[in-house]
Amino acid sequence: MRAYSRRLAAFAAAAAAAIAMLGLDPSLAQSHYPDHPVALIVPYGPGGVADVGMRLLGDKLSSRLGQQFVIENKPGAGGIIAAQAGASAAPDGYTLLMTGNNTAIATALFNKLPFDVLNDFASISTAAFFDLLIVTRTGSPLHSVQDLIKAAEANPGKLNIGTITPGSTQNLAALLFDSTTGIKATIVTFRTSSDMANAVMRGDVDVSFEFYAAVHGFLDAGKMLALASTGAKRTAYLPKIPTVIESGIKDYDVASWNGLSVPAKTPKDAIATLNEAMKAVIAEPDIQAKAQAVGMEMRWSTPDDMTARMKADIARWGAVIAKAGIPKRD
Repeated sequence: MRAYSRRLAAFAAAAAAAIAMLGLDPSLAQSHYPDHPVALIVPYGPGGVADVGMRLLGDKLSSRLGQQFVIENKPGAGGIIAAQAGASAAPDGYTLLMTGNNTAIATALFNKLPFDVLNDFASISTAAFFDLLIVTRTGSPLHSVQDLIKAAEANPGKLNIGTITPGSTQNLAALLFDSTTGIKATIVTFRTSSDMANAVMRGDVDVSFEFYAAVHGFLDAGKMLALASTGAKRTAYLPKIPTVIESGIKDYDVASWNGLSVPAKTPKDAIATLNEAMKAVIAEPDIQAKAQAVGMEMRWSTPDDMTARMKADIARWGAVIAKAGIPKRD
């Protein structure tokens, strides 16, 4: 019996050595990943469109991988609280973080952050994309992007564009539109999307840059008109609305997006499992339909493609912030 025990121990030691030589994570070799619930940190409160998208994705991943993906909402400080929690989590594949356009903007906007998105995280895949809309009130003399440009050129500085908070995606998209077209508009910022929408309805601002989720009630009621969407192609939820590019503004392509990341040094096997699962569930028609209903399009990517997008957005928004003279935050 003792001889058998010695042989068993020797076999276990040899197996462990082989695993180490191959560079595999022993925990993954011993058990199927995932074998217990996975936390998914979202940098916004419950109920928002990004939160809805993550819950749709989490439910699908739970069904496919056989473990619950638990949403943990950690709003505040422009996503920094959530990102810091994600960066400090164990790199074992059991803590995921929603990153994306907001993370790229924060990296470009703050002087110093308690994390480095390009070095402290590993990408899994993109998840959801959100085009913006350029909207005006019904009855406005502006019926197209070209009308908007002509009005701004005829009255430099007098055409008002409404957005929310300086440094938000909406605000930066408007600044980029201003510089790309060469117009001289006045960009007016509001504390909330509701305040901005009311300003559009009163005629205090001529147009605004906003996400579909914030204005679809006005659009459905016929109180607002969408002049264009800001992505590279028309949105699936408003297919009759032209893009800014189609409206004559070459190379203007702006879409907010999010995806999933894990702490750096997370085993590659876990990342591959999550990426393959996301590819499968994002392709399902029902998740696409539910996403489109709230103004987003679900799109999978490779980890390398997501990282490349993050790098490009950090550079792009950093340039817009610098040109606009938006002061960096501490």
